[in-house]
Amino acid sequence: MMEQDSNEQIEQRKLKLSQLQEMGVNPYSGRSERNTDIVTIHHAHGEQDRQQLEDTRESLPRYTIAGRIMALRSFGKAAFVKLRDRTGSVQAYVARDDIGSDAFGQFKKIEVGDIIEVCGFPFRTKTDELSLHATTCRLLVKAVRPLPEKWHGLKDRETCYRQRYVDLMVNEESRERFLMRGRIVKFIRDYFTARDYLEVETPMMHPLLGGAAAKPFVTHHNTLDMDLYLRIAPELYLKRLVVGGFDRVFEINRNFRNEGISPKHNPEFTMIEWYQAYATYHDLMDLTEDMLCTMARQLLGSDTITYGEHQIRLQAPFPRLTIRQALLQYSHLTEAELEDVQSLQRLLKELGVDGEHMSHERILFALFEELVESKLIQPTFIVDFPKEISPLAKSHQDNPDITERFELFVAGWELCNGFTELNDPVDQYERFLKQVEAKQSGDEEATDMDLDYIRALEYGLPPTAGEGMGIDRLVMLMTNAQTIRDVILFPHMRPEHI
Repeated sequence: MMEQDSNEQIEQRKLKLSQLQEMGVNPYSGRSERNTDIVTIHHAHGEQDRQQLEDTRESLPRYTIAGRIMALRSFGKAAFVKLRDRTGSVQAYVARDDIGSDAFGQFKKIEVGDIIEVCGFPFRTKTDELSLHATTCRLLVKAVRPLPEKWHGLKDRETCYRQRYVDLMVNEESRERFLMRGRIVKFIRDYFTARDYLEVETPMMHPLLGGAAAKPFVTHHNTLDMDLYLRIAPELYLKRLVVGGFDRVFEINRNFRNEGISPKHNPEFTMIEWYQAYATYHDLMDLTEDMLCTMARQLLGSDTITYGEHQIRLQAPFPRLTIRQALLQYSHLTEAELEDVQSLQRLLKELGVDGEHMSHERILFALFEELVESKLIQPTFIVDFPKEISPLAKSHQDNPDITERFELFVAGWELCNGFTELNDPVDQYERFLKQVEAKQSGDEEATDMDLDYIRALEYGLPPTAGEGMGIDRLVMLMTNAQTIRDVILFPHMRPEHI
């Protein structure tokens, strides 16, 4: 029935489109005489009362605005329309006696969803609403598809993702979320630029797989006749730039991982990665704290944010726990039990994870993922990760089995990953060899041997720390979005049959 109603409305709109064309109206104008944005009217006259506007009517500016009709109330020879542009909304009063009979006859064919241009002066209605009294009104674009009914809006999430253009028209929450995303990206860019980081761009297609543990997308370059990977991370290219003398670099761009889709994962996602010479992972944890806390205060006006049912405090310093410390604090395990490898393997098996061939440190990390990760609601750095899952991180000076690596967890999931960079070319070569062996054994996420990167390290990579942060997840956190699809304008979905 709904589809039938929709088709009937479309046919009615197409009929009005034909009638407008018969009147000599171009229903798809290529230009507008707009001279201001709607927000300008509110800024200029929002403090003026009805009498002030009435007394100064002759001297008031004539504003020409353009926008989409979001509501329309007709009273025979006059109508009120609610117009919205990118800056806001305003009501316009359109009367036959003001715009003329011919123009009003055309106006009567206009409907909610159409885009119009209105010229007029500001006034206040009997209900004291600041409005624009139209002296001219013309159609710019006729919409032949109706908007969702105003009292229902667009609530079906799949339709919101597939038809984001409609979602942005009718759902204020979605529109504000993506405006906030733009502010967050700008804040990050300004934050790093102010700290003398250079923004760079590195290749999106890589001849070798490297920079992270992930299954790639593969494409083919016809001219070079070679397969390439859509990048899973820009890390190795950014560190080459540090070798070259750019001591502080960052990149905000897309990564691609041929993996599952979930509320926290999309195959195509946005990250920032940054690298700082003469810094350690402790320095980057300090920077991350400051950046997130400053962002919350500046963009949200508070260092406490709401995420789901939680109140999350972005207040430095964030706790810094080793994997062992986190297990002791957030699980039932004791210090003695953490040293009993066979008992830990049995526990892992009960949790559905095969830990038979794992090292002791790797077993502890697997247990952390199963027992602790989801409990880390307040911002918490987990530090010192197993060497075997950190092929690019520098070994810890006190324990060669772990690395100087951290991940920041908020709301029960990972937001950032960083470490002091491995700059020993011999050690890096040996770790690459282990990755190659793992790949030959069937590990689709293992990286390739990158001999050019080894060559770069042989020229000397300064002591350096680097970090990656997921922009999509950060926007989720800052806008209280429960799924990553809500913060990506066009998330990946199966094809629909239109």
